[in-house]
Amino acid sequence: MHALHSTAQVAVIGAGAMGAGIAQVAAQAGHPVKLYDNRPGAAAQAVAGIDRQLQRLVEKGKLQPADREAISARLQPVDAIEALADAHLVIEAIVENLQIKQALLRQLESLCAPACILASNTSSLSITSLAAGLQRPQQVVGMHFFNPAPLMALVEVVSGLATAPEVAATLYETAKAWGKQPVHARSTPGFIVNRVARPFYAESLRLLQEGAADCATLDALLRDAGGFRMGAFELTDLIGHDVNYAVTCSVFDAFHGDFRFQPSLVQKELVDAGRLGRKSGQGFYCYADGAERPQALALHSQAKVDGCVVEGQLGVMQPLITRLRDRGLSVTERAGTGLIRVGEATLALSDGRMASQRAREDGLRNLVLVDLALDYQAASRIAISWSADTTGEALDQAVALLRQAGLNVSGLTDLPGLVVLRTVAMLANEAADAVLQGVASAGDIDLAMCAGVNYPQGPLAWAEQMGVGYTLRVLENLQRSYGESRYRPSLMLRRSVAQGARLHD
Repeated sequence: MHALHSTAQVAVIGAGAMGAGIAQVAAQAGHPVKLYDNRPGAAAQAVAGIDRQLQRLVEKGKLQPADREAISARLQPVDAIEALADAHLVIEAIVENLQIKQALLRQLESLCAPACILASNTSSLSITSLAAGLQRPQQVVGMHFFNPAPLMALVEVVSGLATAPEVAATLYETAKAWGKQPVHARSTPGFIVNRVARPFYAESLRLLQEGAADCATLDALLRDAGGFRMGAFELTDLIGHDVNYAVTCSVFDAFHGDFRFQPSLVQKELVDAGRLGRKSGQGFYCYADGAERPQALALHSQAKVDGCVVEGQLGVMQPLITRLRDRGLSVTERAGTGLIRVGEATLALSDGRMASQRAREDGLRNLVLVDLALDYQAASRIAISWSADTTGEALDQAVALLRQAGLNVSGLTDLPGLVVLRTVAMLANEAADAVLQGVASAGDIDLAMCAGVNYPQGPLAWAEQMGVGYTLRVLENLQRSYGESRYRPSLMLRRSVAQGARLHD
């Protein structure tokens, strides 16, 4: 299947930030573009705004003046929807309301040629529902861009129950021709990104509610250990809590109240208070002029250690040994079950159990659990928790070892899975369920999470790097600790372990 020819007429309905961005993308790819909005003058204002953005690119040396003139010449604001009758592709980017979008699609179907593709930029509504009742539902497809459309690479090409495969394939190839990274998805609640990303917010919100640490520390751990661009609290402040909470509620309702997607009471309270984040000046953080951002908390130690003993393989934490040696610490390796001994302390990579539970069940004294890191050699911060019977001396020795390795050490209350580990495990679990249910391929899901929300690694690739068996064990321990279906492991993970297969097979 081929992309639409660059001379094909593209129409965009909705001249807000998203619609204008999509129009710019299509025009930059060479298409003549008509932009329509039912608000008088809005389309013309949007085209003028696009021209100003293009001029800024010229001033920065990122666009030639002649190219700017050509792109602007391809953008045509129109005042009547009838002017879109000659379009080969219409992309609607109007209000997220099912009835309003359905009415628009019915109007377009009667106006445009039978071969015209009708695409919706909806982020949450069912493509199947949008197409229901149309004479040509096979021509309706989702084309979900991410904001800002000219900059964000991902486009979710979403097929409803009636969408013709060749229509989805044409849009996929068209998005590639426009310089985007498209992925195929089936029309299920949240598609790929808005579904798989829910645990990223949900786990931090739960950890905050349970008193694991403060916002600044939890955010710093996701950034400095997990490699994410932003922590959950600063990201939801940026998105807007009204928007983020509404998406969570939408996905929760669409999945008939599945507890995995349960909205947070902490976030609801912010919405009820009007503390919507940056746009209101207050969210989890204060954005008033002169307001100081709180700093992540860190543990300090007066203990002196010059080395440690590593017993057995440390799994995904194995690169920490190289880091310790590079810092001049002596490391003695011997057989064992994956532990680090330093002074009176025993350090271990978390497996999803609370430290006190694991210490009791495994007979380990002075146990200190270490969180997951994306790269133990490059991370600048790590989280730890410790069992109730860990002495102050042993804790100091554990902190001293990690600090001498060049890590800031943030202490958490004794909760299962710490921060990065439980977040990544839950992201991988949701991604695995999406594969299991035929929403998208494993490769497209990983691509979507990296290109759409800038994850440092696809969640399924991350699970394979950690070991699928280890990921499954973490989830089983989380479920055992909480006794909730929220943490139930996906059958996809269980099957992968049982069959010895990769998640990307």
